[in-house]
Amino acid sequence: MDIEGRSITITPMKPEHIERLAEIETECFSTPWSYESLAEELSNPLAVFLVAQYGGEIAGYVGMTQVIDEGYMANLAVTQKHRRHGVAHALLEELLQHAKEHELSFITLEVRSSNEAALHLYKDFDFEVAGERKQFYVNPVEDALIMTRTFR
Repeated sequence: MDIEGRSITITPMKPEHIERLAEIETECFSTPWSYESLAEELSNPLAVFLVAQYGGEIAGYVGMTQVIDEGYMANLAVTQKHRRHGVAHALLEELLQHAKEHELSFITLEVRSSNEAALHLYKDFDFEVAGERKQFYVNPVEDALIMTRTFR
């Protein structure tokens, strides 16, 4: 995918990505995944982690656990520098393509109820609010909306 003359490339997560993804976690989340947690996903046969490169730099990633025909999205993170360039859109598009190819019945996720940009993105991809988790997030404490995209 080309945005603003720059190419967004999506590839499966590899060992050489982990250090940068751990930095992105720290930048994007108040309770980030550690280097070790990300590295463990490389050997998890249920994990689907995709990395986006934009303009030659690692710009973000998306991670999901696939259990039979169900997808549980863990994180979608894009660096501040690379936001509003289509990176999250490209990552989510690729993850949904994976879901369709593997005949998943749904993908579900939690998102901060105040994260307007993420809510807009997920709604653009036909995710719908399916519930709420009270005080799910810390730093700051906030409710999560459960959003689900079904395929059948």
